[in-house]
Amino acid sequence: MVTTTSRQAAPLSDYLAAERTLLAWIRTGVALMGFGFVVARFGLFLQQLEFVQRTSASPSYRLSLWFGIILISGGVLVNAFAGWHHYRLVCDLDLGLTSHSRPSRQAATIAFYVALVGLAMTVYLLSTPHSAR
Repeated sequence: MVTTTSRQAAPLSDYLAAERTLLAWIRTGVALMGFGFVVARFGLFLQQLEFVQRTSASPSYRLSLWFGIILISGGVLVNAFAGWHHYRLVCDLDLGLTSHSRPSRQAATIAFYVALVGLAMTVYLLSTPHSAR
């Protein structure tokens, strides 16, 4: 006698929790992109500030553009990964596979990524001569 076990779809609360998690990751990605835009335009702001103060020695602020691009790209990757992870999770929930024993490495990866970019930006800002100093 062959018995097949049919799994039921997960309860609604699991789907809603997955959607809240997706929205939190989307907010994180959008915040990274917004912060990246601000950082990318920071160099332009400093150049305008030096122009107004008529400072002759103007250092290059191109590195702020690259830090901004790195942060924006990181935000795009976070949103893409969040969408992919959410899709996979909802498919598992539809099949009744609700036990996830794998750890979430996404949060730790993003935390280290932001810390590394922040450290690099700190070194950059400390090494860039400002006219206010």
